[in-house]
Amino acid sequence: QLQLAESGGGLVQPGGSLRLSCTGSRYHLDYYAVGWFRQAPGKELEGVSCISRNEDTIYYGEGVKGRFTISRDYSKNTVYLQMNSLKPEDTAVYYCAADTSGWATLRSSEYEVWGQGTQVTVSS
Repeated sequence: QLQLAESGGGLVQPGGSLRLSCTGSRYHLDYYAVGWFRQAPGKELEGVSCISRNEDTIYYGEGVKGRFTISRDYSKNTVYLQMNSLKPEDTAVYYCAADTSGWATLRSSEYEVWGQGTQVTVSS
């Protein structure tokens, strides 16, 4: 079964950038749609961005449009989330997830496989 591992989180100052990676193992990530989600302390899980199996559909959550960019590298079995102009309210644990349907969606209930998460902290 597919397994996912996130990396790239850390501490960054407001206005800074980070690039998160979601790497698949044991199976090709090519066949899946991939989404990024985040959860801040005391808040519900929030959809950040998602990309379809063949990259023809991409969605962003309202709070990250224009600042975050999702992309995928099939040769590396990896999906990236480039985060620019980071704000303190972006602080959260970020999770990637895979959906066997291949269709992009920000509904977390559609995703069958989840990573363990990576912490992103935006603070001066």
